[in-house]
Amino acid sequence: MCAPARIGEIEEADGMLPTVAEVLALEAVRSGAPRVLAGAQRLSAPVRWVHVIELAQAAHLLRGGELVLSTGIALPDDAAGLSRYVAELVSVGVSGLAVELGSRYSRSLPSALVAAAADQQLPLIVFERETRFIEITEAVHARIIDAQLAELRSAERLHQVFTELAVSGAAADEVVTQTATLAGCPVILENLAHQVLACAPLGADPAGLLAGFSGRSRSARLAGRTGYDAASGWLVTVVGARGEDWGRLIMLTGEAPRPGDQALIERAATTLALGRLLDHRRESLERQAHRTILSAFIGNGYGDQAAAEARARALGVPVAGRLLVPVVVRVASAQAAGGPPAAGPAGGVPVLPGRALVEPALAAPARAAGVADAIAEVCRQLRVPALVGSLDDHRVAALLTLPPRADPDLALSRLASQLRPRLTAADVIGAGSAADSVATVQRSLLEADHVAAAAAATGGGGRAYYRLPDLRLRGLLHLLRNDPRVQAFAERELGKLLVHDDATGSALIPALAAYLDAGGNKAAAAKRAHLARPTMYERLRQIEDVLGVELDPAESRLSLHVALLALRASSASAVDDTEVRRRSS
Repeated sequence: MCAPARIGEIEEADGMLPTVAEVLALEAVRSGAPRVLAGAQRLSAPVRWVHVIELAQAAHLLRGGELVLSTGIALPDDAAGLSRYVAELVSVGVSGLAVELGSRYSRSLPSALVAAAADQQLPLIVFERETRFIEITEAVHARIIDAQLAELRSAERLHQVFTELAVSGAAADEVVTQTATLAGCPVILENLAHQVLACAPLGADPAGLLAGFSGRSRSARLAGRTGYDAASGWLVTVVGARGEDWGRLIMLTGEAPRPGDQALIERAATTLALGRLLDHRRESLERQAHRTILSAFIGNGYGDQAAAEARARALGVPVAGRLLVPVVVRVASAQAAGGPPAAGPAGGVPVLPGRALVEPALAAPARAAGVADAIAEVCRQLRVPALVGSLDDHRVAALLTLPPRADPDLALSRLASQLRPRLTAADVIGAGSAADSVATVQRSLLEADHVAAAAAATGGGGRAYYRLPDLRLRGLLHLLRNDPRVQAFAERELGKLLVHDDATGSALIPALAAYLDAGGNKAAAAKRAHLARPTMYERLRQIEDVLGVELDPAESRLSLHVALLALRASSASAVDDTEVRRRSS
């Protein structure tokens, strides 16, 4: 049920023409002691205008919707003439006829007039006291003009709100949320398969709102592009442009639409269609909807498990009672990737298969969107339901939902084998531990994200995908890189050496890194560092003097090596000795 205050409403009837009954309640009208003689069942008819006419043939002067005022001085004398007069008024659609006693009829109106009005269901009102028609017309016309101005203000507000949304490139869920706020009731955007792309519950229970949604949506029929389904209490409009419809926008009014509702929902649908036409970089609405859920999982999580399950189920992805396997792909930059496997036209920017050619500045979001599309396509081919969406320009997440007894490793292997040819060698796939419920999926998604980040930061090892056990020491230190204890350990072990390099401009840190990477073999370390052996020996002696330790013991080398790996991991972009050297220079 919609809230009582909705756009297009002011007090009783903002944006509405007054009805005959409302006109009769005006002070200017009540002063004439009005009494309804016929057509009481049509007092709800709207009054578009008030017209004073003293002619026996007045229909040709009217357009419909008028309340006709008369003293009766020109009305026909015979019953047939009165019947014809009433029939002509009804034929043009007047709202009612009001006749004042005194000038022509002293005590009552002719029974033939009353009978004709009753037969034609035309509201017939008699003023039993003298009435100033000018006061009636002024009062009613003021009411009508106020209503028209209110409609204009409402239309202007809609225009402003949705124009700003369109110009700012608002996402579909933002447009739907704004529509729900203006309507005062829940609003849902679905695709043609009756899957929920965006939902603004506006205080309603999301799980209850989306329970059995697809079935209820299929039963809601429209006569035209916009219509009200009384059985469901839904106002529905089709969303699309250029002859290609792709969804429906649903306003869950719970009652007959109020004035302004149709204009609101149609304007919202236009904004959604326009946004899809203009923003070629935007992911598909399915990817956006999936991303919303995945971002919630990996961010603050879902406080209401039932709501999360209902939201995913409405997108056609069951999560309740399933084995949930999270995957995160770290998408390498265009420079690191060396260009994706499929190239564009000669001289153009290479792009992933299925993505439009983009400018270099847009390469990152386009690549992430392309990876998301590729994962979604592979999941469809494998018949694995999944939520898939880009978390940002460099991370794409997927949540595979498998049968309870499925083998997660087998599913991941199949996914990776088909996905790998669509990625670059620098892109990394990380997988988290399988979760058995929505309540525990956040931890698993974060694990997959950390695994992918660690594998990417340490250069990987050519695996199709990575799990936590695959990362070993480098991966562990990457996961712990923000732990103050790890950072403090690295500083204790290497701090003096870093200070020495900063003060003297020497390069003892790179020499130590070469020595440790060579397993303590001084000759191999010199070759790695492109130094003469005597120079390497001298630098190793200096390192021992600065740090106050011996390098020969295995435990000493291990401690320094762990500290060096932790130092590399703690640098935002340090993946090799070059970055460590930059930090110390």
